[in-house]
Amino acid sequence: MQNSRGPVVFSLLLIAVGTGWLLSVLNIIPQVNWAWTLGLAAIGGSAFLLSGFDKFSVVVGLFFIAASGLSVLRQTGRIAANIETPVLVIAAGLLTLAAQSRLVPRPTWIVEEGRQSACDDPPRPS
Repeated sequence: MQNSRGPVVFSLLLIAVGTGWLLSVLNIIPQVNWAWTLGLAAIGGSAFLLSGFDKFSVVVGLFFIAASGLSVLRQTGRIAANIETPVLVIAAGLLTLAAQSRLVPRPTWIVEEGRQSACDDPPRPS
């Protein structure tokens, strides 16, 4: 049985965009472009749905989720764009650093199981 996450991701994207649209129409937070903001969050969430917890999803998924949160803060006037951008650069650096941890597994779609990557540590003598 094939386990395709594509339809689930598409459904979640539709829900996110529809929710943002409804929030704008109901004037709950009309100054926020919810399609953009929730789209960023949905991309971040889909990285985890499609890849699981690995070095790719930690960097890409959490970066887009952070970008979504910072987008809301900027659009509601809590931070300026000149603050948002360097914070995103710092977040990218912190996330790529965190992904170097041995606790975060490599994506299975990059390194086949049983094969050693050029990035892997060489085997230690017994």
